[in-house]
Amino acid sequence: MELAPHPVIPRKKPVLVCILDGWGENPVKDGFNACHVAKTPTMDSLAAKGSAYYRSVLAHGPAVGLPTDQDMGNSEVGHNALGAGKIIAQGASLVDIALEKKSIFQDAGWQYVKPAFEANTLHIITLLSSGGVHSRYDQLKGLMQGAVADGCKRLRLHVLTDGRDVPDGTCHEYMSTLVKDLATLEGCDAKVASGGGRMKVTMDRYEADLGMVERGWKAHVLGEAPNKFKDPIEALKKLKEGGDSDQYLEPFVIVGEEGKAVGTVEDDDAVVIANFRADRVVEISKAFEYPDFKDFDRVRFPKVKFAGLMQYDGDLKLPANYLVPPPLIERTSGEVLAANGLKTFACSETQKFGHVTFFWNGNRSGYFNENLETYVEIPSDNVPFNQAPLMKAREITAAGKEALRSGKYDVVRVNYANPDMVGHTGDLQATIAACEECDACVKELLDLVDELGGMYLVTADHGNADDMVQRNKKNEPLMGEDGAPLPLTSHTLAPVPVAIGGPALPATVKFRGDLPKAGLANVTATYINLMGYEAPAEMEPSLIAAN
Repeated sequence: MELAPHPVIPRKKPVLVCILDGWGENPVKDGFNACHVAKTPTMDSLAAKGSAYYRSVLAHGPAVGLPTDQDMGNSEVGHNALGAGKIIAQGASLVDIALEKKSIFQDAGWQYVKPAFEANTLHIITLLSSGGVHSRYDQLKGLMQGAVADGCKRLRLHVLTDGRDVPDGTCHEYMSTLVKDLATLEGCDAKVASGGGRMKVTMDRYEADLGMVERGWKAHVLGEAPNKFKDPIEALKKLKEGGDSDQYLEPFVIVGEEGKAVGTVEDDDAVVIANFRADRVVEISKAFEYPDFKDFDRVRFPKVKFAGLMQYDGDLKLPANYLVPPPLIERTSGEVLAANGLKTFACSETQKFGHVTFFWNGNRSGYFNENLETYVEIPSDNVPFNQAPLMKAREITAAGKEALRSGKYDVVRVNYANPDMVGHTGDLQATIAACEECDACVKELLDLVDELGGMYLVTADHGNADDMVQRNKKNEPLMGEDGAPLPLTSHTLAPVPVAIGGPALPATVKFRGDLPKAGLANVTATYINLMGYEAPAEMEPSLIAAN
């Protein structure tokens, strides 16, 4: 893994790698593109330097290992690509392959849960969505059909409504489809048992709000929730009457005629999580997996056969049983840099800390070499992000500046969460404020790089803040019955910016013109070049060359 010196670019600390999470280069530049509307003199000045120093790269679909050009990128696959420099078949693609080949039904994970099918209940917990970021409905349907074909007699679905990776309000359509499909599973008692909104129930991440996970445990496992209904379609109609978006619906439980929950989890049942993305199901997985779990009182801990659709944390071996093996991502940039004695600093706030560490390092927890790597997590605010759109950008900036000034590090890596996390709220004005805050913070970092005589690379991992409204096929904004724009809370298919510069960048080094379809994986070799080294040949080609 020894790196050869770059023939033109000298080793010149520091090199800054800055990720603006959720900042897309959307061709539609109207009043609903927060990145465009926001006052962003720093990003504007970078773009004004022209195509030799500013370009865009693909951040969705096959460019990041996802099946089709209609599959939105996300922070996980984006940071995998940025960290690895390779295009790896990712979650949804791996599951598609396993279902198509039916290998999923032969592998060890399925064989582990299968004994529960005959006399006990199979419970499936999933985000009810076709967004392709955490889950897809066609995959859920394939799992249900496969279970019935393998003798499942009793099936219970515990569903989280989306409204984030798909338009808000589509929960009714998804639930109606699920209920119809459950009715077609012959020889199986199949019902929806519980649910709630993804940002209210079960799908917390990075321990930002463990109350979400506890609410999910109570609803899915114990059959306890403040809202009880006999019919899941009616449940969503009633819960939406309060005006909540799909993602913030309160937990609910489906009960029978006697008022008893139809789908509590009992000893010897099987429980499968049908999300392929890891971050928002790690905590509920721990609750099912760990006998000594202490994050909240589970009340009871049924002895079940628990499996994830995938293994969500390779180092923790969590869960121990899974239906589809994880992608093997080896020789990532972090591993290569550590093997060459190069020092790395990485920082973000809680919401994106795992992305600049775990996902960047190929789905690997911890350090490659603790003596060479420093990881700093800034605790995120535990409030809706549109209420505090500045988030922790200033604190991240301060940490990044301190690392740059220290002279200790060969590369300083920071991630600003604001455009993505605030963008997900659908609040246009708050997202504009988030973008303006990030732009100001990036200026502080770039000014310091100039002062220190270093180099920088500024990029993003996927689009989000670049489009805040739902649109028709002509890209015209859609309006609700009240005349207000229908907010878009999902990621976008937009490419993302890449900017390079700094006083140490040789005048002959510029972006190449022969990589029009480059993606995030091409960024990796680029920042390794900026550090003064040739990138490993197995990585996607660098975006830069010496003219």
